[in-house]
This record gives sequence, structure tokens and C-alpha cells, in this order.
Amino acid sequence: MSTTTQHSTFGRRRQLLNKVPEVTIYFWIIKILCTTVGETFADYLNDNLGFGLTNTTYIMSGVLVIGLFFQFRLRQYVPGIYWLAVVLISVVGTLITDNLVENYGVSLPTSTTIFALALIATFGAWYASEKTLSIHTIVTTRREAFYWLTVLFTFALGTAAGDLTAEKLNVGYWNSALIFGGLIAVVFFAHRVLKLNAVLSFWLAYILTRPLGASLGDGFSQSRHDGGLALGTTGTSAIFLTAILLTVIYLTVTKKDRIEGGPDDPAGSRHAAHRGLDTAPQEA
Repeated sequence: MSTTTQHSTFGRRRQLLNKVPEVTIYFWIIKILCTTVGETFADYLNDNLGFGLTNTTYIMSGVLVIGLFFQFRLRQYVPGIYWLAVVLISVVGTLITDNLVENYGVSLPTSTTIFALALIATFGAWYASEKTLSIHTIVTTRREAFYWLTVLFTFALGTAAGDLTAEKLNVGYWNSALIFGGLIAVVFFAHRVLKLNAVLSFWLAYILTRPLGASLGDGFSQSRHDGGLALGTTGTSAIFLTAILLTVIYLTVTKKDRIEGGPDDPAGSRHAAHRGLDTAPQEA
């Protein structure tokens, strides 16, 4: 078999097996929408429906396990299943942090530190095992397991960091959103202008979108007395869940977020290089 044929075959195999979407502007839009829902929907179940924090955690953890079961069974990226898993893991990540703070009395600075260390340890174990942190290489069950564990810790960390900034440090919801949004802009500038490694840039931005979403969620849902828009957790969750659903339907129909080539596919690499953070399939 010629080298060209081998490259072509490998590219098709990756397109079939890679389990995550291409990183386009749609990826970041829906990611922020999911992080906001993670903040507000957890509060909606806990407070508005009266489930309580512990029961809400058990219920949503069970639903997450079911969602991940179907996600792991798939052989390729399916927008509806993938983004449902992200929404669920966003809610559970929020609940984990809330349980530590409210039920076990762990302070926000401590919980932020705990999840930061857990995230670093996960990255370290992932890289030691697979020699890459690129989301364009999620082609085995073990890599996918590392990926979802990392995502879970980013949501738990983001919840703690967002609450720490907005509430504990009294920065406020909207100012916190501006701070984390500004940090994401810095990462984007460093990637596009200073040529910061694509994989590192991606994960920095991914981590920062969680406290951004948490701040936005609180900003929309909390009372005007507390500096919010008073839409409530019900209204905010409904708005953002609807936006997620419409975006997922659009991506399912248009297939604009499907990875088109692997690291040995020059055409795919050139196509991806112009998309955004971690769009070129590089190794960390």
C-alpha cells in the first residue's frame, strides 16, 4: 500500500472514530451555553423543585452515567449525545462543588485548590499514558475516559473559581464574567499571534469558560438586589437549554463541526488550522 493510500485510510478511520467535535466558533458558543445551564439547572432542581442538594446530586449523577454509557457505545461523534453528556457533566460538576461547600463546609479557596490539583493530576496521568492531550486523538476508550474525567474536573473547578471570584471576593457576577472573558481573549491572542501551543491554548480556554458560564448563569438568574437580572433559575435554564437544542439541531443538519482529517492528513490539517483553538491536530 502506498504512503498516500495509508494516509487516506488513516484519515477516514479517524473521521469515523474520533468522539469529539471540531473546535469551531459553534463549539465555544455551545460550551458556554452548557456551562451556564450547569449553574442554573442545578440550582433549579435543588431549590425550585425542592429535591435538595444531596438528592439532586444522586439523581443527576445517575442520569450522567446513563448519558455517558450511550456516549461510550458510539463509534463516532454524534452531536445530540455528545452535548447532552456535556450538559449533564456540567450540572454534576456544579453539584460536586456545591456539596463540598454547603454539606461538608469546605471553603471556596480550598475547593478551588482541590479541583485545580485534581485537574493537573488528570492531565498528568493522561499525558503519561497517551503522550498527547489533543482532543483530535480521542479514538480509544481509555482516551475518552481521560477526556470526560478532565471535563468533569474543569466544571467542578470552574464552579468553585467562579463563586470564589463573584461572591467570596465580592467582585460581582458581571465583573467576574468580564474578568474570565478577558482571560479567554488573552489566551486567544497568545494562540493566534504569539503562536502558543494549540493544545495548551485549547485547555486553558476550556477551563476558563466554566467560571465565565457560572458568572453569567448567576448574573441572569439572581435577584436585582444581588446584582443579577432576576430571570430566575427556571427562566435562565429554559432560555439556554433552548439555545443549546437549536444549536445542536443546526450542527446535526449541517455537520459543520465534524473533524475532516487526522494528523497525517495534510488537507485535514490545513482545513483545521484556520478554525480556532486546538483546531490543528497537534500533539501536546
